[in-house]
This record gives sequence, structure tokens and C-alpha cells, in this order.
Amino acid sequence: MAHIKDTLTAQEKINDKLKRYFNVTLGEANKDQLYNACVGVVRDELLTKRQDFTQKRMKKRGKRVYYLCMEFLLGQSLKTSLFNLKLDKIFDEALKPYVNIEDLYDIEPDAGLGNGGLGRLAACFLDGLAAQNYPAMGYTIRYDYGLFKQRIVDGWQTELPDNWLPGGEPWMIQRKDHSATVRFNGRVEYHWADGHMKPVYIDCDEILAMPYEMIISGYGDGASTLRMWSAKTKREFDIKTFGTGDYTRVMRLQSEAELISKVLYPADHHLEGKTLRLKQEYFLVSASIQNIIADHLRRWGDLHTLPDMAAIHINDTHPALCIPELMRILMDEHDFGWDEAFDVVTRTVAYTNHTVMAEALEEWDQNLVKTLLPRIYDIILELDNRHNAHLRSKFNGDERKVQSCAILYYNKVRMANLSIVGSHHVNGVSALHSDILKDTLFNDFYQDTPEKFTNVTNGIAYRRWLCQSNPELNDLIKELIGEKFMSKASELSKLKKFTKDNTVLERLAQIKYNNKVEFANYVYKRTGIVIDPQTRFDVQAKRIHEYKRQLLNALKVIALMNEIRHNPNKEVTPQTFIFAGKAASGYYVAKQLIQLVCALSREIESDPLLKGKINCIFLENYAVSVSEKMMPASEVSQQISLAGKEASGTGNMKFMLNGALTIGTLDGANVEMSQEVGMDNIFIFGMTADQVENLWKEGYNSTNLYNQNAIIRGVIDTLNGRIGGENFSHIAQYLLTRSPIADPYMCLADFDSYMQAHEAMDALYKNPTEWNKKSLINISKAGKFAADRSIEEYAKNIWNLKKV
Repeated sequence: MAHIKDTLTAQEKINDKLKRYFNVTLGEANKDQLYNACVGVVRDELLTKRQDFTQKRMKKRGKRVYYLCMEFLLGQSLKTSLFNLKLDKIFDEALKPYVNIEDLYDIEPDAGLGNGGLGRLAACFLDGLAAQNYPAMGYTIRYDYGLFKQRIVDGWQTELPDNWLPGGEPWMIQRKDHSATVRFNGRVEYHWADGHMKPVYIDCDEILAMPYEMIISGYGDGASTLRMWSAKTKREFDIKTFGTGDYTRVMRLQSEAELISKVLYPADHHLEGKTLRLKQEYFLVSASIQNIIADHLRRWGDLHTLPDMAAIHINDTHPALCIPELMRILMDEHDFGWDEAFDVVTRTVAYTNHTVMAEALEEWDQNLVKTLLPRIYDIILELDNRHNAHLRSKFNGDERKVQSCAILYYNKVRMANLSIVGSHHVNGVSALHSDILKDTLFNDFYQDTPEKFTNVTNGIAYRRWLCQSNPELNDLIKELIGEKFMSKASELSKLKKFTKDNTVLERLAQIKYNNKVEFANYVYKRTGIVIDPQTRFDVQAKRIHEYKRQLLNALKVIALMNEIRHNPNKEVTPQTFIFAGKAASGYYVAKQLIQLVCALSREIESDPLLKGKINCIFLENYAVSVSEKMMPASEVSQQISLAGKEASGTGNMKFMLNGALTIGTLDGANVEMSQEVGMDNIFIFGMTADQVENLWKEGYNSTNLYNQNAIIRGVIDTLNGRIGGENFSHIAQYLLTRSPIADPYMCLADFDSYMQAHEAMDALYKNPTEWNKKSLINISKAGKFAADRSIEEYAKNIWNLKKV
């Protein structure tokens, strides 16, 4: 545990850092210097905590999980680390004479290591693993510029570099002793030596993977490590060419290698982008697997025991190449036979699938893989041949099943299939999602190895999203049920007995209002946008994507605008619709959705009939630190993806935990949320996944809905006119006449049901007592969706991992 026990010790340690690195004292330091000094002190505490935890693990010969993911959306670390070390109050008091600690929190940039739900889940799991005292190490890439910094210019998303490292680097520890070499391109020749086939790499490009570490503290004794790889050239500096004055050539050769770790998810609508993405994926897994093997040999000696001491987890398909890479190292460098190596791999690796959308399942051009990774391609080819032979034998030559499960098919390398073939478990991230994997998407795999498939519903780092982000609510809960919920989320269920206590409900309402005021002030300070905290905050904050249906939400706003204009005297609950999220840089349709929302904002602002009754804003550059302020202030949570498309979602859980009521479809974790809270305490609308599939089979025609429904017709006609000075007929065409499929995510099919759910929600909001009662029920039922519970299930059912 922490070695700082009181305010005086904290001041002494901070002062020591300031004098050593900045030659100033506490009374002289500016905010940047104070921030860096505090990070240094906290990092020292984390290092001590990790050392203590590692020693305990080694004494118990504990197994460790290695969690591979292309992104970890950590957010800011200072506030969370102090909280988990139980030093937040001590540091607040220690710094109070010199600075408001909130100002130091605001100095820290969000770590540019992630983008959306995938990365946030990975970050929550490192927190949950540490909190539950499970040994864990995460692996990712240290991106110099993250995804991008989003700016909205005249309603259009513009991408700027996210220069986060200057503020984020103080948390990192460079580990040159664990650097690795990763090979690309060239060719491979095979020779027999001492009874083993040995590959010889010719004319390949070698990249140095330089590791940096961050330590993630748990709320307790545990600590996880996140190891991040930065790409460096292995070429010696060409002094001869430099001496001739050809500086550009010298620097180009130096920088080509470093492109790998510049940006998260580079645009891949061209060959260069695809090549860079594939390089990133192999760079991550090769460096990580080499590191895992070296770590195992150093500690335990025998690679045959790898499955007993290491669980390697693939979070989505981006790290799928760890399977052939582990095969490569075992066979080429440690003389394992094929069957022996495959046995070790398939007892060590497990895979979490995060999508049911066929277009989102990663596939790589075979020729690209063969050119860029020749040895890896040869191993994939053999994996495919052997697995196809197994399927032909088991299913009596059924070629449809063989093709369905093939890793190589139509000149593509199918990464999901590779992940399944090389893993001992495959899990979805909600009950509905896992059923879809077994019943449809991977049904042929399921028929072959049903024991592989299981479910682990996602969970969130609830201490971050409640205890840290919503301190007033946290204090109320502690007053009502004690502090056990801070280490055991299921304790939140005890809140249900207060749902008829009007005093508690009134305090809950006041806390929500206070959070709304605080968020409105934050938004104004950050953007200049004015939000009235007296309005209802209706929020949809997530990655901008067609299947998440921000468009359906925007269509509702247009319908409400039309209704108010048609009936200006209609009584309307003042409401603010808040949209937030980033569109992928090359995703034009998603950018058009942002443009529409911004136009709606201008339209409402300019119309005195609408202004004051409804408001619509797009909050740019959504990030974890923004979310931490938004979630406690939100009253309505929009979780409206087309049923059968969202794997789980985790934002829905954070909103629920903070007392927002959900309007959502029966999709992803919404299904389990509705089961927990009861259908009376959530607003469910729209088709089920089965109904969606049946409607497609019957022949969905959105034009019929336009012709039959006057409200839909009015909304489409508005799109064909002008909104905020712009025309959106292209979105009307997208909904009605786009080829080959109009309205591909069935916004119009669910529109009526969605509007009915909105009206039911609106009616309930007019009864504050009932609204607050349902809000408290949601909070009381949120414990199931803690990452701690998810981690327990992974540890028991997939990783066979024991607590230290």
C-alpha cells in the first residue's frame, strides 16, 4: 500500500521533486511544475506498489494474463491513481495552500492511446484486474499523436494531431532492457539443421520496438502494467550520405520506421494506409509475444509450461497475428514440432469478439500479408490447410462448412477465423451478442467446437464513473448504505429500499441538478456554448457510426421542431439534446451526420419559436475527461442501435450508474440492463434482432413508410429543404432511394416506436418523484455491470487465473 500516510509527508515528497527537477520549492512552483512533481511522487508510489505485488505473485508462482489490444482509452491518470492509492484527500490538503488540485487534474491531457468502447473496455479491465488482485500486463502501441483531436469547423469535422505526449510522458518508464526486433518484407529460405527446419530471413527490414510502461493501480493491493511499444529505426545513421548534403534521404530512412507508432487507426482507404495498419498489428503482437516468451523463460524456464503460467488474450481481431507469431517463435527459435507448438498456442490464447457486423470483421489481402510477413504467411497457410482437413474429416467433406471456417478464402486472410482456430475460448460481450455468434455468425465453428464458446458481458470501472466522477452521489450512497460498495459493486442493490423515501429522492434530484450546473459551466468555459441546466439533458455520446443511429436521434429532433412550428402553443418540456463522438477520418457518411446535428443547432438557435423549448448541441473532441463530467449530469441515455448490431456497449452502463434513464433497443447489454431493472424502469422500443432479420427477408422498403406516415414525410421534406442554411437532400436520399440499400440501419422502420418511447419518457419526466425513483432503481441495479464482475468471470471460466 501507499507509503505516504499524511499531508506533511506528501508535501515533503512533492517539494523534493520540485527542488530536484525544477530547482523551485512548493511556494515558488507554477502549475505545470506542480503537476509534474505530483506525477513523479505518484509514479514512485505505483512502482513500490507493483514491486510488492510482483513479489507476492512470484512466491505463489501465480499465473499472469497478458491482454493484447490496439488501444487502451485511459483518460487522465493523476486523479484516478490518487483515488486508487487512497491518497486523493491527502494530496488535496497538501496542495491546498498552493493550488486547487482540480487545476492540476485539468493540466493532464487524455492519453492518446485509444478511441472508443474497445479501448475504454481494455482500460477498465486493467483497473478491474488490479482491483481484484489478479496479475496482469496489457500491451499496446505508444501512439505519438493518438487518433486525432476533433475540431468542428463550419459544421464539418476536421482532424488535428493530438499532441498528448508532453503531458502524458511523465507517467512512462522507458524499458530499453525489454526492447525487441520486428521483421518486415524480404523473403524466407528454409534449411534443415540438427533435425529441424530453420528459416533464414533475407533482405528483410528490421524495426526496433522500444517499450514504455505505465502502472495502473487497483483500488486495493494490486497493480497492472501497461507496456506500450514505440517504433524506432535499427538503421545506423548514414553519416556518409548526410555528409553529401542529402539530408532528406537520411531523415526519410530514419522516419519510415517510426510511422508505425505515429497515429492510431490511420485511414486505410488506400494501399499505403492498409499496409501501415497491418504493420501496426504485427509490430504490436511480435514485440509483445517476444516479451512474453522472454519473461516466461526468465522466470520459469520451460516453454512447455507456458499455458500454466500465462494467459494471452486477444481483444478483438487486431492482435490475431499473435497466433502465428507464437507458433513461429516456438518452432523456429525453440525447436518445437508443429503439433507440439499448436497445442501450447491453443491452450494459451483466448479471443474476445467485439462485432457481429460482417463488414467490421477484419480481412487482409493475402498478397499483402505474403509480401509484408512472408514467414507468418507460410504459417497461416499451414494452419488453414490443417484446419480445413480436420473439418472435411469431421463433416464428411461438407465444403460449405469448410469455406465458412477457412482462414484463407477468396484471396483474403480472415482474422476472426484465425483467432477462433488458435484459441481455447471465444467469447462475446453480452448475452445477445454471444448467442448471435453461436447461432449465426460462427455457427459452423460452434458445431465443430461448442465448448470454445462462452459469454462474458462487459463491465465498467465503476469506481471511476461513480466514486470519482460523481462525488456528491458517492457521498449520498455512503451515507445510506456505508462504504462496502466501493470494493463490492453488488452492495449498490441495498439502495432499492430507499426508492419510497421522498427525502432521499429529493436529494438525488438536487445532486443531479448540481451536476447539470457544473457541466453547463464546463461546456461554456470549454466551448462558449450555453446550456440551460433547467432543461432536460438528453445525451447520445459515442463513436459516430451508422449502426449506432445518431441519425435516428436527429430525425426525432427534426420531428419535434416540426411539431412545435405547427403548434407553437403546445406545452413542451424544455430539453437539450447533446451529441458527442468522433467519426473515423475517412468515414464520410458519419461526418455528414455531425454536419446535420450542427445545422440543427443553428436552426434552433435562429428560430424564436424553438429557442428555449429545445436545444441541440454537438460537443467536439469527446474524450474520457469530458465523459467524466457529462455522465453525472445526464438524465436521458440514448442507446438506440439497430437490434443485432451492437455487441454490448459500455456507455449505457455508465449512464445507468449515474442515474440516467435509458431509451434503447433490445440490443447488446441493453437486454441485460432491462432484465436487471425491469421493463418499467427503462424505455425499450423498436424491433428485436429476429424481427430485423425477418423484415430484411420479407423485403424492407423505407419508401412505403414515407408514403404512409405523415410525420416521417414531414421530416424527410425538412431534410430536402434547408436546415441551418444547408440542404440535406443527400440524407433524404440515403433514407429512401440509396442504391443498393436505402435506410440500411432501418431508422424509419423504428421511428414510430422511438417517438412513442420519447413521449412516454417525456410524460414520466413531468412526475419528478417517479422519475427519481426509477433513477435510483437504475443506480441500485448497476452493480452487475462492474468490470470487477467481468474480470471474475474471465479469470474463472477462461483464463484459469488465481488472485494473489
